[in-house]
Amino acid sequence: MERIRLGNTVFEGRNNAYFLPGDRPTLVDAGVATDSVRRDLREGLAAADHEVADLEAIVLTHWHADHAGLAAELQAESGAPVYVHADDAGIVAGDPDAIAAERSIRERRFDEWRIPGGPRAEVTDYLDGHDDLRGGRVDVTPVEDGDRIAAGDGELEVVHLPGHAAGLSAFAFDGERGAGREAYVGDVILPKYTPNVGGADLRVDRPLETYLDSLARLADLDFERAWPGHRDPISDPAGRARVIAEHHRERTERVVSVLDEHGPTDAWTVSAHLFGDLSGIHILHGPGEAFAHLDHLVAEGVVSSPDGEGRYELLDADPDFDELVAVPETKR
Repeated sequence: MERIRLGNTVFEGRNNAYFLPGDRPTLVDAGVATDSVRRDLREGLAAADHEVADLEAIVLTHWHADHAGLAAELQAESGAPVYVHADDAGIVAGDPDAIAAERSIRERRFDEWRIPGGPRAEVTDYLDGHDDLRGGRVDVTPVEDGDRIAAGDGELEVVHLPGHAAGLSAFAFDGERGAGREAYVGDVILPKYTPNVGGADLRVDRPLETYLDSLARLADLDFERAWPGHRDPISDPAGRARVIAEHHRERTERVVSVLDEHGPTDAWTVSAHLFGDLSGIHILHGPGEAFAHLDHLVAEGVVSSPDGEGRYELLDADPDFDELVAVPETKR
């Protein structure tokens, strides 16, 4: 396997693509559709003595442009099938109905979160101004949890781990020399940042609960190593999942504290107390993260939203945070 490091001046940090040579040359993730990333990817393949035309499979961890943007042109040049989880297949395929549905949810959420006019116009312009980074339409082969894909000299097992995105999936495989199972994990866990939940994919219902369930599943699988969509490999994926869950427990405590001091209020105001002034994509991610926690607290009976239109009121200022946000046990 060869890790190909891709530039990314548009979203959060550099990306990784992974090339698997062998009987069925395969690429895991494709990078954002910019000229510099095209060069990075082609140079990475050339360093492995291959070119785009050699690809026989393209596997995407999720629909975000910095992971799927180049898939269309790589498919056009190689003829390779593009595999992605069924929940993300419509957006990757460029289906107008799927894209329109996502945008409709976006407008509804912006209303509910009460994002003011100026920041709302800024983030809308930002998102619409980067549509081309998704690339063209893709002939997608949808996959489901547990499916197996022939790749390189072996196979990849689909492990659906939604939260950051509805269809986000890891692809598990046997490590070299009997070292145990490893996985390409996209943005399920990252070695430095905590993946955004709530704003990164507005289609996800109960985003925080969904993501915590995925972290628990990842910890239980106890992979020997994870290969993330950004930065360096993770040598203790279960331990990293635990750290991220602990981070969300701490953030839940902060959200309760904000409501206790400043509520009743909305997701935009809570995000301002959590993150300060926001710009660019963070105008989406900040209140999205706040919403994910508020939504979870409503479901758990700690917070109410009496008008049903985005205003949140604290019911219990001293809940059991260990019960609200379960931190997975690890086996090591």
